[in-house]
Amino acid sequence: MDLKELHTILDSVVERRLGKAIQQLENHLYAYPHPQAADQLDRVKSDYMLMTGYWQQGYDDPERGQVYDRLLRRMYVLTTNVCIRHYIKNSSFVMGVYNRTRNGSRREWQPASLRRDMEAFVAGAALLELEPEHTREAKRQELYGQHLQMMSELFDYIWTSMLWTDGVTDAFEQILLSPTIDSSDQQLLISAITLSLINYFGINKFRLLVNVYLKATDERVRQRALIGWVLCLNTKAAALYREMYDLIGTVTADERCCSELSELQMQLVYCLRAESDNHIIQNEIMPELLKSGSIRVTRNGIEEVEDDPMEDVLHPEASEQRMEHLEEVMRRMVEMQKQGSDIYFGGFSQMKRFPFFSTVSNWFVPFSFSHPAVCTILGKARGGKFLRRLLASGPFCDSDKYSFVLGFEMAVSRLPESLMQMLDRGEATLAGVGEMSSGDMDKPEYLRRCYLQNLYRFFKVFPQRSEFRNPFETKESARLFFFSNPIFRETPLHRRFGQVASFFLKQKAYEAARLTLENYAPSRRDVQFYLMNGSVMAHLHCEQSAGLTMRENYARLVEMAPDNERGWAGYARALFADGDYEQARMYYDKLLEKHPGHLNNQLNAAVCLTNMKQYDEALKILFKLNYEAPDNLNVNRVLAWALVGACKYEQATKLYDSLLSVPEPVSEDLLNAAYCHWFGNDVAGAVNLFRQYGKCEGVSFDPYREFLIEEASMIAGHGIGETEIRLMSDLLFSL
Repeated sequence: MDLKELHTILDSVVERRLGKAIQQLENHLYAYPHPQAADQLDRVKSDYMLMTGYWQQGYDDPERGQVYDRLLRRMYVLTTNVCIRHYIKNSSFVMGVYNRTRNGSRREWQPASLRRDMEAFVAGAALLELEPEHTREAKRQELYGQHLQMMSELFDYIWTSMLWTDGVTDAFEQILLSPTIDSSDQQLLISAITLSLINYFGINKFRLLVNVYLKATDERVRQRALIGWVLCLNTKAAALYREMYDLIGTVTADERCCSELSELQMQLVYCLRAESDNHIIQNEIMPELLKSGSIRVTRNGIEEVEDDPMEDVLHPEASEQRMEHLEEVMRRMVEMQKQGSDIYFGGFSQMKRFPFFSTVSNWFVPFSFSHPAVCTILGKARGGKFLRRLLASGPFCDSDKYSFVLGFEMAVSRLPESLMQMLDRGEATLAGVGEMSSGDMDKPEYLRRCYLQNLYRFFKVFPQRSEFRNPFETKESARLFFFSNPIFRETPLHRRFGQVASFFLKQKAYEAARLTLENYAPSRRDVQFYLMNGSVMAHLHCEQSAGLTMRENYARLVEMAPDNERGWAGYARALFADGDYEQARMYYDKLLEKHPGHLNNQLNAAVCLTNMKQYDEALKILFKLNYEAPDNLNVNRVLAWALVGACKYEQATKLYDSLLSVPEPVSEDLLNAAYCHWFGNDVAGAVNLFRQYGKCEGVSFDPYREFLIEEASMIAGHGIGETEIRLMSDLLFSL
C-alpha cells in the first residue's frame, strides 16, 4: 500500500465514516504489521463495537454523538501516526534524520530537560561577558557550537515526530512563551513544528501555534507562529475538530490580527511571483546596470573600468546621462522591492549549495553574528566591516544572509582593493541594496516577509524538497489563498474580503480573487462584490463564479445600484453573450445617454441592431463612425457585416478586401468575407476564402455543421437553397 492509499483512510475518518476507516486500517495492518498500532486499533474497534451494540439493542444514550466524535479523533491520530511512520520508512533521507535523532543521539528529549538546556544556554551566554577577553571568543564559539548542534537535532526530532499529546503540547507552549528562553531558539522550534504540520495535520500542534501567536510578546516569534498556523489550516480536519472554529473566532475577534491576516494574504502573492520577478531582474534590469556601471565581470573576477579621458571633451553630457539612466534602473528595482517583490530570490537561490544548507534547520535559523558558520569569516579584516554593516541593515532574509557571508568569503579575493576599501568605509554599496533602520526591520510586515522568503527558498531550492509537502505549489491553493477557507466566512475577517479580492484583481491573480469571492456569505454581497465577480468571470472566461452566471451577477448589481454605469456595461455584455440583443441594446443606449461620443458603446449598440436584423438603423450609426474613424478596423469589420445583412454585397466586398489586405488577416474576417462573396454569387471567391479560413491556426471548420445547422437560418435568409448549400459543403468537406 502506498502513501496515497493511506491518505484515503484519513479521508474516510474526516468524512466521519468510522466503520469504513477501521476496516481499511485493519487491512493495511494485516499487510504491513505494526504491533503497537494494531493494539491501538483493537481498542478503538472494541469501543466502537460496544457503542454499536448498545445502539442495536435500542438503548438511548444522550452522549452517543460525543462518543462517536471521540472515537473519530482517536482514529484520526492513529491513522495519521501510521502515515507518518510510512512516510519516514519509505524515504532514505527522512529515515536517516529520524534514526539520527532517536538512535544516534543520547540526548534527553523530554520538554523539561530541553527547557533546562535552553535556559542554561541563555545564562551561559550572559556569563561570557565576565570572561577575560583573551579566552572569551574561544568559549563563545564552544558554547554556541554545542547549543546549535543541540537545536539542530531538536529541530529534526520535532519535524519527524508523531502527533503530540496534550501534555507535550502544553510543555512546548511554555517553552515558546518563556522569557528565559532565547528568541532564536523559539523561532527555530516554531519552524520545526510548522514543517511537521504542513506534512501532517495535528490539532495539538495547530492549537500550539495559534496560542503562541495570540500570547507571545516577541514579535519575531509571533509572526513565525502566524505564518505557521495559516499555512497549516486544514479544512477537512475542521469538520473533525470543531474547536478550530473557536480558535479562529478568538483570532479574528482582534482587529490587529485581522489586519495582519490581510497583509499576510497579500504577501503570499508576492512570494508566488518571485520567479517571474527574477526573470524581469535578470533580463531587463541587470543588463542595464552592467552597461551603466563602472565595473565589469570577467573570468578573473570583477574589474574596474577606467574612464575614457576623451569622453569629457567629445561627449560632455554622456557621464551625466549615464548616471541618470543608472539611477532610473535602480529606482525601478527599489520600487519593485517596496511593492513587496522578492528581488533577491534569483541571485541567492544560486548560493544555496554550500554544505551549510544540507542541514534542514539551517534554512530557518535566525541570523546571528555568533553562529559558528559565519563568526570566523566576519572576524577577518578584509571586508569584515562592510559585511557587518550590510547584514545589520540590509533587507535580506536569514537564509540569504548566511548565503551572502559564505559566498563573500569565496569572492572577496577577486574584488579590486580599491573597491574593498570603499565598501569598508561605506563609500560604496551593492546595487539595489538600501539600508534599513532598526525600527523598520522590527516591523511585523518586514519580519513576515523575511520569514516567508526563508520558507520559499527552502521549498524551492532545498535538494530534498520533494520529501516535503510544498505549500507554495499552485495545487495548494487552499493554503496559499486562505481567505477562501470557509472557516473564516462567519468571522469578522469577512469585512476584509473585498479589500483582499480587489488586491488580487490588481495583481492579476484572478483565480485567487475567484476563490475569495466564493467565500462571501450571500447576505454580505454588495456592489463591490458583484463588480469584482463580473471582472473575475470575464478574465477567467468562466460561466459561473460564486454560484452566479454573468447575467445573474450583473442583474443583481443593477437591481442593487440602478445608476451604476459599470453595472450597465457589464449587464449589457452579459445580455449580449446570452443573445438577448434587445435588452443589451437598451443598456448600451443608457450608456450613450451619459457619454454620447463613446465609440465602443456606439459600436456595441450597432452590433446589437445588426444581430436583431435592424440593418438600416445599424448602418446609420456605422456610417457615422466610419466617417469619424475611417481606419478603425473594428468599425469597418462591423460595418462590412451589416452591409452583408442589408444585402449590399458590393460595398461589403470592398471593405473586406481592405480588411484582408494585411499580412495576417483575422480568421473571422476570412469567414465573413467568404459568406459575402457567396451571397453575392461569387462562388469561386467564396470557396477560396472558406478554404483559407479552414487552414487558419486554431480553427476547426466542419462545413456540413456550419452550413446546415449553425448558420442554416442566416444562409437561407440570403436566398441560398439547400442544393447550393450541399454543393458548397461537398466542395469543402476535405477541410
